[in-house]
Amino acid sequence: MDLKTTIKTDIKTAMKAGEPLKTGCLRMLIAEVQKREIDKKSPLDEAEILKAISSQIKQRNDSIEAFLKGNRQDLADKEKSEIEFLKVYLPTQLTEAEIMVIVVDAIKETGATQAQDMGKVMKAVLVKTGGRADGKMINECVRRKLQP
Repeated sequence: MDLKTTIKTDIKTAMKAGEPLKTGCLRMLIAEVQKREIDKKSPLDEAEILKAISSQIKQRNDSIEAFLKGNRQDLADKEKSEIEFLKVYLPTQLTEAEIMVIVVDAIKETGATQAQDMGKVMKAVLVKTGGRADGKMINECVRRKLQP
């Protein structure tokens, strides 16, 4: 079963179980996937759906920061639980140590020696991780390795 079908099945299950938060979160995800399919004018493949999920998680992380600044812990908690619903569909995320190994390999491959080469290294690492690592964490790892 493909990812989109799995998400739709999970929506039905959440509705039957009476879980309005999960149902709403997954409906927003399907709406985002369908919006991207309309923009692309063809069905999305697995990688593109994973990218949509990742962007939904990133949006929620940004919302959490804003809610915490606005002293709205209740809304931040809601966003955190939605992130947990979405993370189920992502492949297992790499640890920081695994990312560091990939970063070191990418630095050797690209011949990067200074912070100005960060773009080349980031590009190589992102290809190797294939959506299994957070871009912010990758950026921090690359920055640490390229700093003098």
